[in-house]
Amino acid sequence: MKEKKAITLKTLTKSNVWDIQENDVFRMWESAERDADLKDNMRRYTDIIKSAFELEEIKIDKPEVIKKYEARGFKTGIIRIDDSTKQRIAIKKRPILRVTDLTYENIRHISAAKLIEVLDRNFGGGWESLSQSIQDIIESGFDISTTTLPQDRLHKPGGLYEKKLNDGYEVLEIAKGTWVEAIFAKEKPEIEIPKAKINAFEEFEDEEIGDEEDEDLEIEDDFKQEEEDDEFDEDKLTEESYRTTYDTDPDDLNYEAEEISDEGDF
Repeated sequence: MKEKKAITLKTLTKSNVWDIQENDVFRMWESAERDADLKDNMRRYTDIIKSAFELEEIKIDKPEVIKKYEARGFKTGIIRIDDSTKQRIAIKKRPILRVTDLTYENIRHISAAKLIEVLDRNFGGGWESLSQSIQDIIESGFDISTTTLPQDRLHKPGGLYEKKLNDGYEVLEIAKGTWVEAIFAKEKPEIEIPKAKINAFEEFEDEEIGDEEDEDLEIEDDFKQEEEDDEFDEDKLTEESYRTTYDTDPDDLNYEAEEISDEGDF
């Protein structure tokens, strides 16, 4: 398996922040105290941390106040904001207890067993009772399948229930009278796209856009050429434009000429 690199304040995101705990926050902050740009990026770092942690400034730094925070499950510590400023903070990881706590950022940072626990705590109506947005979040990180069978058939040897458990799925059973809905959940493997492929895809996109622009230019040039060909040019209008040609027998022309000559003599 690929070894994960240690997370620092600079590499912290709203996704990987769910991989760390309270003590990690203090450790990362201490490591970043020597960075010159710490104060400039303070707001960004704290916003990311707050997406996964409850974070409060302890304005009255007294033992009795600290004990109250600790009694609520917070861990406290001092962080350095700049060379002359230090601040004691209290921090606690946000719990994922309800389906409404699930997000696209944290869904891949819980286990299938934890997901089943969350679903069990919030359930009553089954999988379809969840909103479409919650289903989409869950399915972005887990393979989900459901079945509803009579209670005496659900655990039939060699059936779907047994096969799913053998494939590593966690299951939640929801009683519906004499029937049972079974919800199976298994973590989806993360597919990491190599940077080389991403760059190649971007170059391919740029080439396609360039080709489309060239085609548009060619079509536009052809259209302009057709317009120019159809334009009326008065300078080119001469008596040749009015010449009319008839197909006539030469003998008929001689006959007409003789008739005109006779009339002239009369």
